[in-house]
Amino acid sequence: MLMTIPGLALFYGGLVRQKNVLSVIMQCLACVAVVSIMWVAFGYSWVFGTGFKESGSFLNFFIGGFDKVFLNGVTTSSLTTPANIPEIIFVLFQCMFAVITPALIIGAFAERIRFSGFLLFSILWSIIVYNPMAHFVWGGGWLQQMGTIDFAGGTVVHVNAGVSALIMAIMLGKRSDYRPGKPMSPHNITFVFMGAAFLWLGWFGFNAGSGLAADGLDANAFLTTHLATCVAAVTWMIIDWMTNRKPTTVGVCTGAVAGLVAITPAAGSVGVLGAICIGMITAIVCFCMVAYIKPKMGYDDSLDAFGVHGVGGIIGSILTGVFATKAITGGPQGALYGDWHQLGVQLLATGFAIVYSAVITFILFKIVDKIIGIRVAPREEEEGVDVYEHGESAYC
Repeated sequence: MLMTIPGLALFYGGLVRQKNVLSVIMQCLACVAVVSIMWVAFGYSWVFGTGFKESGSFLNFFIGGFDKVFLNGVTTSSLTTPANIPEIIFVLFQCMFAVITPALIIGAFAERIRFSGFLLFSILWSIIVYNPMAHFVWGGGWLQQMGTIDFAGGTVVHVNAGVSALIMAIMLGKRSDYRPGKPMSPHNITFVFMGAAFLWLGWFGFNAGSGLAADGLDANAFLTTHLATCVAAVTWMIIDWMTNRKPTTVGVCTGAVAGLVAITPAAGSVGVLGAICIGMITAIVCFCMVAYIKPKMGYDDSLDAFGVHGVGGIIGSILTGVFATKAITGGPQGALYGDWHQLGVQLLATGFAIVYSAVITFILFKIVDKIIGIRVAPREEEEGVDVYEHGESAYC
């Protein structure tokens, strides 16, 4: 909750121009409210239900079932297994993953999307993309059965949202005044810092909380999350300093977020060495993606949702198969320690997430654009989405 509002809302809101900040905030608010309702109504049941598995239905490949619709059977005394915590707590905890994932995509199409188009797309995307992916990896689906390691959402959250962000950015087209290699200045860097700080703090709940117990595994996830983030922030700062002659606040904040993204799937399986390497490698690759590759390719990923979340998630998911250690997992380990099979599993899971997310997002974009339209009119884009879409101005 802290990560989405206020964290992501401030981080993305500070990066856009003054005339569009409220549109970003509204989109984050809408994700929290609408997706939470859908999660309680049927999302939780689709991801973690067991009705189709017990009945032997082929639908179990995609969703768990309808046995827990509107939290049917979830009482104040029901517990999750094997964590043995109140199931209501688990429902709400997982709800926050469902909430923030579509919100991450906002960074790709910021400043040029209709609110109605965004809302319908986000609803359909949550149902058809997020819920099945979460079931595949966490809800007993085939990727989980295959042994995929995704401690807190590398494939389910970041690869899923990041790849969708790239598809949306390409299909929606560039902002009218976008010029490759000439980024538009953030309107409020203090907001960017505040958002990054909230994200960093909230991410401890995201990652450390995914162990579902206050034990050594949670403690390791807590430590590796913080360490990888620090390494990524410092690495980005050094590269920024060397290439642009000045270390920037936006750069350090972006590096920190990249580190948080990449360590997410690995936090419960790597140690200090893995955290340091993942943080450093991710910062270097994501910096190159944002500073060099994106301008050369010419697509307009407004706030680098793909360059940071998509690429960072891909790196983290794959490197989990390199640096996972038996000392933390108690079983599987990475290629660095001789288990090349786990790396193969991570590559397959990551590749599937990329393809699934890209294909379904492409289809959903076409459907939503045909029904109600997605992009705002040129004049509305020029004068600001806030006034035309929401009838408000952030600063009087």
